[in-house]
Amino acid sequence: MYTVGMDIGGTNTVFGIVDKNGQVICTDSVKTQAYPVLEDYVDTVAAKVKALTDKVGGFSQIAGMGIGAPNGNYYKGTIEFAPNLPWKGIVIPLAKMFSERLGGMKVILTNDANAAALGEKMYGVGKDLNHFIVITLGTGVGSGIIIDGKLLYGQDGTAGELGHVIVRRNGRMCGCGRRGCLEAYCSATGLVRTTIEKLEKSDKPSLLREIDTKKLTSKDVYDAAVNGDKLAIEIFKMTGTILGEAMADMVCFSNPQAIVLFGGLAKAGDFIRKYAYEAMEKNMLNIYKGKTQLLISALKDADAAILGASALGW
Repeated sequence: MYTVGMDIGGTNTVFGIVDKNGQVICTDSVKTQAYPVLEDYVDTVAAKVKALTDKVGGFSQIAGMGIGAPNGNYYKGTIEFAPNLPWKGIVIPLAKMFSERLGGMKVILTNDANAAALGEKMYGVGKDLNHFIVITLGTGVGSGIIIDGKLLYGQDGTAGELGHVIVRRNGRMCGCGRRGCLEAYCSATGLVRTTIEKLEKSDKPSLLREIDTKKLTSKDVYDAAVNGDKLAIEIFKMTGTILGEAMADMVCFSNPQAIVLFGGLAKAGDFIRKYAYEAMEKNMLNIYKGKTQLLISALKDADAAILGASALGW
């Protein structure tokens, strides 16, 4: 038997077939933003999922399907007001929609960062940890919180939106409609916003000035930092410091053994981890100092999210 795991991101949707040993058998993907009409998106992805299941013997060999999605409600199987998806301002019964298109398959949905946390717990650096927080640094910032070895869902299935804690009162506008959220500063999108601000307000020489700001990506900033670009390193320092300050507050909430950074921006390694850890320890309540590790996920982005989501299918 197998399960289907799917991760819906603001940029890409990836999905795959997973066996009981946690091996990803086959995968496929679509560009999330390429489908502004929800029904077109679900029809396309469902057809691709069916094609994958045909490779392992069809629906009869699938125990269930798990979906990780921004603002995913575990209890209702819905996506609710996700700021980084093209279908805004509505409650989407996505689990039901996929089940109907996949022959009545059992479909369970959770927050995308929760799925990443499940992946870390089952297959990654969280295997031997019972208390940790996964922070996903991608198009947005999400979080999955493990307490006593269990994922925290809260009263209605939407606990763990640490990307939308306020880190700068009356700060940058966030996609969620509030100002000063962590996501507005420490996501890949936030890093690019910081870069554009720095380029406009500073006359410091930088490799980044050679790139059209409309095409600028977080990877461009990372590549510049690797090449010793002082402005790029300054941008990572600012981003990591804000992240670390926020993590010091998160530690007060759940006293975790570790915080795990996951996602595209986490690949910057010590360019972000070093400054984040320094700021976290500097701002830590004394009783917690030196007790929380800051780890980088060792799992591939897509695989971790697929594996975590697929666990729901069992």
